[in-house]
Amino acid sequence: MLSFLRAGRKSEIKEFAVDLAAQIAKRYPPALDSQPGKRPSVNRLTRITEDACTKAVEFHDTHELGWLSRARLGNHFRWALAELGYTKEFVDFATEAVVVHISRKR
Repeated sequence: MLSFLRAGRKSEIKEFAVDLAAQIAKRYPPALDSQPGKRPSVNRLTRITEDACTKAVEFHDTHELGWLSRARLGNHFRWALAELGYTKEFVDFATEAVVVHISRKR
């Protein structure tokens, strides 16, 4: 029974990470990331990333994620961004921001 609950939680984490990446893609499409002249301002990118971090922290707080679940969330988020076509630089930046925010001690 316990393994069934864990499997459900894994899929829930993956689903959240993919959805979080999709939300970023709506506000900052991957096509803009690959065109240096068309990138939004630093302030806008910061707001987009901070919003994603806030949503990740809320998910973490409501689901009480342990260290392994936080790592899974970070990995699924990274892979989802990469699949959407973001540059490695942005994928690393956004993933690090989310992981750092959900890993902070409260």
